[in-house]
Amino acid sequence: MPSDALHTPLHALHLCLGASMLPFAGYAMPVQYPVGLLKEHLHTRAQAGLFDVSHMGQIRLTARSGDRADAARALETLLPIDVLGLAPGRQRYGMLLNASGGILDDLMVAQCGDSLILVVNAANKAADAAYLRAHLTETCEIAVLPRALLALQGPGAEAALARLAPEVVAMRFMDVRVLDLLGASALVTRSGYTGEDGFEISVPEDRAEALAEALLTDDTVWPIGLGARDSLRLEAGLCLHGADIDATTDPVEAGLTWAIPAIRRRGGARAGGFPGAGHILDAIATGPSRKRVGLRPESAAPVRGGATLFADATGEPIGHVTSGGFGPSLQAPIAMGYLPVALAKAGTRVFAEVRGKRLPLVVSALPFVPAGFKRA
Repeated sequence: MPSDALHTPLHALHLCLGASMLPFAGYAMPVQYPVGLLKEHLHTRAQAGLFDVSHMGQIRLTARSGDRADAARALETLLPIDVLGLAPGRQRYGMLLNASGGILDDLMVAQCGDSLILVVNAANKAADAAYLRAHLTETCEIAVLPRALLALQGPGAEAALARLAPEVVAMRFMDVRVLDLLGASALVTRSGYTGEDGFEISVPEDRAEALAEALLTDDTVWPIGLGARDSLRLEAGLCLHGADIDATTDPVEAGLTWAIPAIRRRGGARAGGFPGAGHILDAIATGPSRKRVGLRPESAAPVRGGATLFADATGEPIGHVTSGGFGPSLQAPIAMGYLPVALAKAGTRVFAEVRGKRLPLVVSALPFVPAGFKRA
């Protein structure tokens, strides 16, 4: 472990619970606990898992005018989503874009009182804050919040959190509430990164350990590391920035067009006006040249990110794998990657080069495991 690795507020608890710690995005993070990644993954699918995601960035935007609509309008100059139409107590998925339409980061935007709260990826949080300040300082006050973030995920998450805050039962997917948890003011969203129902809970750093310990007194809640977090999100077909999406990838080819509403597309009341709008709106109209797809290896060997894809056993490269590993819920290897649109249809057979051999894979619809969100 690097001597300069940062610690989250739950670091001592992770060590007490016997976590295997590894560096991630500059932090010492738990990769797995003694029960192991496989059992952690399956337990989250069946009951509830508690994840430390305090390494993520939490950023507050407040309009200098005092009108939250001004902050929304300002943020829409950087994101292709409908921020102005975001109702209080709700959140949306969005993307920070560069001038060519590439994804600098993907994030969540919550409407909370007079402010917008953004949750951004750990590896990008300093760059994201700098980017926001470079473009929005005249209209918005921008503050990086020193708060912990916990994710409680799985079909048992509601019952576990309701022991501390019964109000969560009334929340639905993408709702946002400020609740009292053990005497601390917590910003709770019904969302997460596993494809399961669950919550992300932002609390003051000095209250995080007490909250985690209280949740873990429930036998249905296990501590879960980043290893299972990655396999869960892969089964759910969710993108990892820096792997499945990055500054060279646009939202259309990444299969994220659903996040760009009609109001921001051509003919919409607030069409365009975000970085790379011309390229992205053209791609929506004409279709991308390549597409992110699910992949199911035909053999038992996992195909990892970075593997080159081929149309046949002898031809030239046509794409690449961006994420891959074993899917514990499926008891089979799975992967995601990019292919030309003509080869992106489910059932198409392609090949990946692994240790000098070309192994067959079949294009699969995403997600691999259906989502369990509470929408009503």
